[in-house]
Amino acid sequence: MPSLKSLRTRIASVKATQKITKAMQMVAAAKLRRAQMAAEAARPYATSMQRVLTNLVSGVPSSSAPPLLAGTGSDNRHLFVVCTAERGLCGAFNSSIARLARDRANALIAEGKSVKFICVGKKGYDILRRLFEKDILEHIDLRGVKQIGFGNAQSIADKVIARFNNGEFDVATLFYARFRSVIQQIPTAQRIVPAETTPAEGAEAPAAQFYEFEPDEGEILNSLLPRNIAVQIYRALLENVASEMGAKMSAMDSATRNAGEMIKKQTIFYNRTRQAMITKELIEIISGAEAL
Repeated sequence: MPSLKSLRTRIASVKATQKITKAMQMVAAAKLRRAQMAAEAARPYATSMQRVLTNLVSGVPSSSAPPLLAGTGSDNRHLFVVCTAERGLCGAFNSSIARLARDRANALIAEGKSVKFICVGKKGYDILRRLFEKDILEHIDLRGVKQIGFGNAQSIADKVIARFNNGEFDVATLFYARFRSVIQQIPTAQRIVPAETTPAEGAEAPAAQFYEFEPDEGEILNSLLPRNIAVQIYRALLENVASEMGAKMSAMDSATRNAGEMIKKQTIFYNRTRQAMITKELIEIISGAEAL
């Protein structure tokens, strides 16, 4: 039977942990609102960008379409840009994104295709390198970034475009978690090269409209397609921040409640142990008195 001192130490340790998890929950809740507003503000811009591309593509002959739109004509070489968090303690947030990328990669490899990775965030890199260490081209660390900006997304997009221009891949897919609510973050895979020109799932198809462009559609696309990649990556990073804060808030809330249950059980056990020791001492005193 453990001593009363060890039980008191254990209860104090759990109480200290409960204070930490409660504080982390409150910090995540404070950050969540701002992150959610940023993610929701980026969605209309990203959707409008895709709608503009759809309108432009309708007036461009397939023979003269830019490579970032038409692709290479093959889909044998894939690049996965996997965006996760830099820190843990957020439930299954990181593992769910990495699992989606892993399952897609295994399916493509089974078809005889090659898959390479660019990992944005430490946690996704740690998970994926266990199986695909030789296939990870680059790990982008954002731990020193206090607030995600468009410049961060632009630098990632530049790396993707440079690798495409060098002929390193045919199709690029972006993996991230789309924020829906505090308790629900949806792992999402979005193709960014070649650019998707169909409405996103759940979005209404734009009505047929006719425009006259100056300069022509091809020149506009040459400028717009690289920016679209940066915009989609920026949106993914913002969605990830909001999803991470929501997942961390839920995880820390569960940890706080579990710590409370553990404290209650340990306190009951402590009281019973203390009562048993007192009873044992009383029995020994009474037995000694009767012996005299």
